[in-house]
Amino acid sequence: MNTKFNTLINENQLVLVDFYADWCGPCKTMSPILQEVKSILKEEIRIIKINVDQYQDLASEFSVRGVPTLILFKQGKMLWRQSGVLSSKDLVSIVKEHLN
Repeated sequence: MNTKFNTLINENQLVLVDFYADWCGPCKTMSPILQEVKSILKEEIRIIKINVDQYQDLASEFSVRGVPTLILFKQGKMLWRQSGVLSSKDLVSIVKEHLN
């Protein structure tokens, strides 16, 4: 998984990673928000969901202490990071700031 993950975040496209857990209420709230963000931004962003219970090594590598934690990458570089639930409007504007 790490190799595939690293390949994805090193692309020349914005990649939003959602670190989540199945037992997490706020994570369930984030799911439709992420779908809405994807439908607005379409091909401008790739969204990946990482289950912290299944991929503890990745969660640890990025010091994910709480879920949901969202991290925005481009070419392997972390551009933005936040824990907690955001509205689709806020998330779209954050992503658009990093589109250039």
